[in-house]
Amino acid sequence: LLVFQVRLVMKTYSFVRENVPRVLSSVKDKSGTVPVPRISQYLYFLFAPTLIYRDNYPRNPTIRWGYVATKFAQVLGSLFYAYYIFVRLCIPLFRNSSQETFNLRGLVLCIFNSILPGVLILFLVFFAFLHCWLNAFAEMLRFADRMFYK
Repeated sequence: LLVFQVRLVMKTYSFVRENVPRVLSSVKDKSGTVPVPRISQYLYFLFAPTLIYRDNYPRNPTIRWGYVATKFAQVLGSLFYAYYIFVRLCIPLFRNSSQETFNLRGLVLCIFNSILPGVLILFLVFFAFLHCWLNAFAEMLRFADRMFYK
């Protein structure tokens, strides 16, 4: 929840930073029209996988639904793999350590034995969210700016 709140604050800051100078310059020039963005532009920006506000983004002509399904399947696969890591590597380790009396050696062994599963789960979270989830939503929104390196 905190991550989504930080994302929303960053997007709001970008929206304000891009639009306030335009509005102030039109008021200063006393022009008849004030360039205020439409609600649909702001809503698209809220869901698009970018932190830089623009009135228009490059768009793909069609949505590749097979690609979207593949990315959501990869998210589900990542969740199941993270569950498998917890069940096979983390839960038995902490179950055994909770039955023993507390000592420093047991604590250090528990920490070192949980480093590899923790790193694996961290990589899975980054892959599932930053690659699969955001690319699926970018494809559904026809957001073409993610093809920058192609």
